[in-house]
Amino acid sequence: MTPKRLPIVAVAAVMTCLTAGLVPSPAGASTTSLTGAGSTLIAPLESLWASDFQRRYGDSVTYAAVGSGTGIAQITARAVDFGASDAPLTPAQAAACNGCIQIPWALTATGMAFHLEGVRRLNLTGPVLANIYFGKITNWNDPAIAKLNKGETLPNVKITPVFRSDGSGDTYAFTDYLSRVSSAWRIKVGNATSVSFPTGVGGKGNDGITAIVASTNGAIGYASASYIIAHHLGAAALQNAAGKFVYPNLLPIEAAAKVVKRVPANNEMHIVNPPKSDKGAYPLSTFSYCIVPKSSPSKALLASWIYYALKLGQPFGAQLDFAPIPKVVFNAGVKSVRELQKG
Repeated sequence: MTPKRLPIVAVAAVMTCLTAGLVPSPAGASTTSLTGAGSTLIAPLESLWASDFQRRYGDSVTYAAVGSGTGIAQITARAVDFGASDAPLTPAQAAACNGCIQIPWALTATGMAFHLEGVRRLNLTGPVLANIYFGKITNWNDPAIAKLNKGETLPNVKITPVFRSDGSGDTYAFTDYLSRVSSAWRIKVGNATSVSFPTGVGGKGNDGITAIVASTNGAIGYASASYIIAHHLGAAALQNAAGKFVYPNLLPIEAAAKVVKRVPANNEMHIVNPPKSDKGAYPLSTFSYCIVPKSSPSKALLASWIYYALKLGQPFGAQLDFAPIPKVVFNAGVKSVRELQKG
């Protein structure tokens, strides 16, 4: 394992039999198009999906990576055919979306990217991260960080925490995690797609976060694992509930998702900070959701597109650090697609 650049682990074979009644547009049918907007985390994978979907079936999918918060707003306003968010809808958002279904269609992780000249390996815990973003730990050679990194020479360099300035599913996952490991964070800051960070520098989208981290010695920021890989940034290992320091690679992401034994009716799932029994789990893993209205005039094509992503699109994820969704989540997604087909 080379922590400076996240290694890619081969994905196990995925299921290959199509579920009866859920097939994409038949060959020779008139081609149509869909528009979507939202999560920047899902954007690289969605791009591969859209290209393959069009190659197979002729139907085009245009996607705008504008952040989960904006994606939710756009599907609520019916400005697009589907939204994409790495944060499940809040009760208020679900009500405002007026009959929308959220369908989990991808599984990945939010990583902690860092830029610290001369340092290749970095271990961090949730409470230390919370104190960095509270502004209580301000230098990289702070005793609390040094204790976690014995044998590593940490420089006397100011820490620059970087956060998302736009509504973001990565922010949701990050603050969900911090709220579960730090009662002070839960009480003072909370968990949402947008929060008031006590300190730090804001960047728009995953590209904004990685650009700031890449150009700033001493910076640390949360970003989709695929963006950390693409920008050749350092990735910190986070301590999980079992006390193991783990990187956001495919197998640890899959291990985190094992906490899901059943999927609730609204498909909302939280897999951050999984229990001690999941010794190899990465504690900042997350599902990403497609959000669609039941009453959409494009529901047939939407059903085909989402089923494609759930099934044929999963193998594209390995190169971008997306793990295959578990069978129980796949089954829940198929059930939701059937609901969409029925309208």
